[in-house]
Amino acid sequence: MTYDRNHALIESAIPGLPPPRRGKVRDIYDVGDALLLVATDRISAFDCVMPNGIPDKGRVLTGISRFWFSFFDWMPNHLLTMDPDRYPEPARACAADLEGRSMLVRKARCIPVECIARGYLVGSGWKEYQRSGMVCGIPLRPGYVQAEQLDEPIFTPSFKAEQGLHDENITYEQVIAMTNAATAAALRASTLRLYGEARDCAATRGILIADTKFEFGFDDQGTIRLIDEVLTPDSSRFWPAESYRTGSNPPSLDKQFVRDYLESIGFQHQPPAPELPDEVVARTREKYLAALEQLTGSAT
Repeated sequence: MTYDRNHALIESAIPGLPPPRRGKVRDIYDVGDALLLVATDRISAFDCVMPNGIPDKGRVLTGISRFWFSFFDWMPNHLLTMDPDRYPEPARACAADLEGRSMLVRKARCIPVECIARGYLVGSGWKEYQRSGMVCGIPLRPGYVQAEQLDEPIFTPSFKAEQGLHDENITYEQVIAMTNAATAAALRASTLRLYGEARDCAATRGILIADTKFEFGFDDQGTIRLIDEVLTPDSSRFWPAESYRTGSNPPSLDKQFVRDYLESIGFQHQPPAPELPDEVVARTREKYLAALEQLTGSAT
């Protein structure tokens, strides 16, 4: 295992298993009839991976995903176990490093659509609304202000690009063309239902979920399953309800702090990414841990 000087896990290595496929955050090991996902402490912003990580971030992502997988008892998902003692033999030898930051999941054929639900008008959606009165081609009524809650959540899919490339916003009609009408309808309905239930749950715990993205895949029986991570600070915009105000971008419990830092130094959204200062690392870690504790009631 490779850790940085703040003891953030940058790369995993499991002797006895083939080298993993490395995503922006997760290392993915093929263990035959299943996959072993290891959530490292890497952090990306603007589709660029930073050279240093955020300590405990992988455990936060895994803990929050576990909470939501259990919460959505109606939605099939890919999780088999998070108990390292039930992993294949080579991985069990690394249990101390894998504990709390890994999951064994069933294989699924990934649907190449980022299924995004937006409940508030912020970020790129706010910028587009100012220009055109629309978000991802969906017309909205006039009169919204920045960070205002939408009258109804909207489904704004994007095409899942390869690592290092930017995801591309697509229309619902393009989702139909990429899949079929039935699959597109199921993705939209599941995305909006998952978001609505999560939004209502989080609100009781003092967190507003402004937007989030889900990923889905087909299992061997053709069932659509929720895969990857779920409603984490990496895939969502979390706002503490107590500090929420319209008219500006509210403080958040996610990686927006890193994005804001990169913008402040003029980062051009192209690799190589700069090393994050220790203060930015520490503050970001605090935000991730706060999201975990506030949502799930537990810490790492």
